[in-house]
Amino acid sequence: MNAFGSIKPNARPFYQKHSSEELLQALRRMYLIRRFEEGAEEAYMRGLIHGTMHLSIGQEASAVGATMALRRSDYITSTHRGHGHCIGKGADPKLMFAEFFGKEEGYCRGRGGSMHIADVASGNLGANGIVGGGLPIAVGAALAIRKKKRDDVAVCFFGDGASNEGAFHESLNMASLWKLPVIFVCENNKYGMSVSTERSMAVANVADRAAAYKMPGIIVDGNSIADVAEAVAEAAARARRGDGPSLVECKTYRTRGHSRSDRNRYRSKEEIEDWKARDPIPRFEAELRAYGVAGEAALTAIRESAEAEIAAAIEFARNGTDPNPADLIRDVHSPRAA
Repeated sequence: MNAFGSIKPNARPFYQKHSSEELLQALRRMYLIRRFEEGAEEAYMRGLIHGTMHLSIGQEASAVGATMALRRSDYITSTHRGHGHCIGKGADPKLMFAEFFGKEEGYCRGRGGSMHIADVASGNLGANGIVGGGLPIAVGAALAIRKKKRDDVAVCFFGDGASNEGAFHESLNMASLWKLPVIFVCENNKYGMSVSTERSMAVANVADRAAAYKMPGIIVDGNSIADVAEAVAEAAARARRGDGPSLVECKTYRTRGHSRSDRNRYRSKEEIEDWKARDPIPRFEAELRAYGVAGEAALTAIRESAEAEIAAAIEFARNGTDPNPADLIRDVHSPRAA
């Protein structure tokens, strides 16, 4: 028995492997991601944030499940829809919001914004506005791990649309040839911008392509944190022992549009509502109750704690330091003209 509850002996392996504290921290990270993105959306609508953003509301289980298997010294590369990966790997929401608000306190001093947040200290090598741009970076990070004789891994998050890019095939091929410690995690949310996978892919699953590169291709329910965590943990163990890369495909869904300008005209309301009914957060909560991890009081406390942290983070960002126009080209590097 612990302060949170006693996990029932008939719980699935995922719940037996992790303590109640770890499981509830995972739920809290999912709530942080959800409220971070809702808060960012609200700030955008109020004119406090400019530009655009790509929300991952509905995909929290893949971000948190995949990062549960990682150490702080492991690396990740992210996507233009990467807020969840950033929080999953341990980023501080107040520094993320400062980045959104263009403040000096932000992770990239306000220069990166939504699509280019990086937190090298936690192993996050950065989100990327280029579709598939993180794939070769992750392979490079895995090669560096090999050269330094470390047993860390690199996890590359990418979407279904990126699997049709040349960088996807080049990266998987090189990683397999050299047996690099990299895990390719595809968050297949069914749409590359507004084009469905049924219209853009000749195969039914992204994981089907793994066979061409002689690596395991695993398909999981991307809205089940347990399924994602178990698959990535197995892939990470394989990579750490020197057996090479794996491709894990998480079948999931974004309930918001591709970006803030997307009016969702290519999806039916019925499809969106059907996926909302599979929301990974209440699903995880129901499992935590069923397996005796926590009751309503503990779950309510987590929701309220996440809500308070996000509110404080937004206030921190609003009161942050505006950049000095004289520093416009600071940290911008280019060869000096002859």
